[in-house]
Amino acid sequence: MAAILIVEDDVFILELTEMLIQEWGHQTFPASDLDEALLLLRSPQHIDLLFTDINLKTAVLGGCELAHQAIELRPQLRVLYTTGNIITDKMKDQFVEGTHCLRKPYTPKQLQNSFEDILAAQL
Repeated sequence: MAAILIVEDDVFILELTEMLIQEWGHQTFPASDLDEALLLLRSPQHIDLLFTDINLKTAVLGGCELAHQAIELRPQLRVLYTTGNIITDKMKDQFVEGTHCLRKPYTPKQLQNSFEDILAAQL
């Protein structure tokens, strides 16, 4: 079982994603914005993976900036980005090295496979 921080500003997507991840046996920590996510990342709570939307409405740099701050706080943290936008080279330049991105809309199976692949990979 992994502990996964989900950062998504669309409440419906956040709740659906949290439900799916819990069904797969993982512990979830939902956050609807950058500030909530950073509070969790600064807490003593164990977190294995950050799953964040790149485009967070309340954050200028969004999920990419969050991931960089998260890695500073927790260097062993794994990161999976998601976005409904086209993933450009300019966007990829903002990614934390060694991270992955899952394009929306994704199926539950694609999400589960992404988590399994990332969590199984050696850091």
